[in-house]
Amino acid sequence: MALCFLVVVLGAYVRLTAAGLGCPDWPGCYGHLTPSGAAHDAAPGAYAGRPLESGKAWREMIHRYAAGTLALVILAIAALAVRARRARPVSLPLSFTLVAAVIVQALLGMLTVTWQLTPLIVTAHLLLGLTTLGLLWWLALSLPASPWGASSLGSAGRALRGGAASIASARHLAVLGLVALAVQIALGGWTSSNYAAIACPDFPLCQRAWWPPADFRDAFVLWHGIHLDYEGGLLGNAARTAIHLTHRLGALVASAHRRLDGGARLSAVARDRAHRGSGAAAARGAGAAALPERPLGRARWSAPWPPPQDLRRARRRCGDATSS
Repeated sequence: MALCFLVVVLGAYVRLTAAGLGCPDWPGCYGHLTPSGAAHDAAPGAYAGRPLESGKAWREMIHRYAAGTLALVILAIAALAVRARRARPVSLPLSFTLVAAVIVQALLGMLTVTWQLTPLIVTAHLLLGLTTLGLLWWLALSLPASPWGASSLGSAGRALRGGAASIASARHLAVLGLVALAVQIALGGWTSSNYAAIACPDFPLCQRAWWPPADFRDAFVLWHGIHLDYEGGLLGNAARTAIHLTHRLGALVASAHRRLDGGARLSAVARDRAHRGSGAAAARGAGAAALPERPLGRARWSAPWPPPQDLRRARRRCGDATSS
């Protein structure tokens, strides 16, 4: 699970440092296993228009090496589940689901590169990566003998002794929260893959207005074609602004739901005197989970991202699209 988290973080780092096409082929790098091998090959081959940048190439390949290691670990987990299927220490259906997820994830990783950062593929790659992380966490919770497995689930069940109505209400809120979180993550991926984070350079205003001109019709067109270079983005400024505004509104909805969920948990736990202390602390933590996201959101507008050369490229494309 820690390895999967590392792969997700490395993928984000590759994205934020504009290294997604540091190696324009897959699974190698300019036809080699390492960027060092590509650097020693003087012939540019089929990628003469995209010269090797060693730093970006290494970031991309380290991400691929980590993802390949994760795939081997998941295959080993599935093999263990099949071998010990009678004792069932590991869920067999969940293990096979993880194998399927990592196969599809590898395919999306290939298409991310070969289709030159198509936004739909990049966003799907992000969502499936986080889904894989969630499945591994689920697998860890299902283990019979673990410090966070059955005993933790039992404690959570005892904390919900408020009755069937309280459990049903908590389940409904949890499902709604999961949906809100998934939509917000998808909007974040769509914002990043369309280079729309720089559409609103200020906060809480956007372009010094509460509601600047925005093109919602073009903002969420999922498919523009294959043989296009999406590095730097293709959408005009109004469409990027619409994406950015939608992401901000989604953050407000997700934050409001988490506040509501935290309040509901506080009310349920207050009825259970035996677990009031630990339960109330957990509920307050759930209700305040959105707090760190706000300064992180504000930091996006002041952080040096994207790199200056990509920022200039994006602005040129925005100007061309606006003038046309």
